[in-house]
Amino acid sequence: MLKIIVPIKQVPETGNVKMDPETGTMVRDGVVSIVNPLDLYSIETALMLKEKFGATVTVLTMGPLNAVKALKEAIAMGCDDGYILSDRAFAGADTWSTAYALVNAIKHIGDYDLILAGERATDGDTGQVGPNIASGLDIPLATYVRKVNDLDLEQKTITVERSVEEGIETLQLPLPCLLTVVKEISYPRLPTLRGKKKAKTVEIPVLTAEDLGLNREYLGLKGSPTRVVSTKSPKVTRNGQMVTIKEDKDVSAAVDALIAFLEERQLI
Repeated sequence: MLKIIVPIKQVPETGNVKMDPETGTMVRDGVVSIVNPLDLYSIETALMLKEKFGATVTVLTMGPLNAVKALKEAIAMGCDDGYILSDRAFAGADTWSTAYALVNAIKHIGDYDLILAGERATDGDTGQVGPNIASGLDIPLATYVRKVNDLDLEQKTITVERSVEEGIETLQLPLPCLLTVVKEISYPRLPTLRGKKKAKTVEIPVLTAEDLGLNREYLGLKGSPTRVVSTKSPKVTRNGQMVTIKEDKDVSAAVDALIAFLEERQLI
């Protein structure tokens, strides 16, 4: 049977993203988090392949223990099981350090045929973890996959279309391999009642750095070769003019002021 692994991430809702100015890392404690929206497409792709070819779908994430919520949402959608990497040693990890931990977790889980990842995470927005996992596992990679054309279990190959600057590229990859997918590939389903019942009772194994035998020199902020040196919030430095409309008669004055403003800059 086809074995699929889907690495996902729990991210802050877009309006809740906060950075720690001292460490340059994202503040996650006390922040409302959701499944990375772009990971929903890799989950859906895995479930579509499961329905068509028969498969087990395992979801994997790294984060604080409350990230179990993201795994249970994926299981409620139809995934079979999940694992969470949770250890203080992982805190502040960059994309390389995160991939290092995930690669070893995948090796710990065992055999797999296909790894499906989202295009990128909406918090870091780098798109590096998926390719880094493929590199760490030394398996073929296709990014920006928009369609799965064929999966041949006898020949152990998968044929996909990927979006490139010139248009669409068709690739055939041997299994096992890793694909990062884009929105065009699917439309994520909603969790089902049966799925929610399963997710409520399923046990999620917790994997620590010790469980995976990881080199602590490669973990967390300390083991990250890249880091955010400083963060700044954008500021509007242009001098603007505000026109306040309190009564109907002010509308004419506001329109005249706007026209004059545009004429002065030769925009009309």
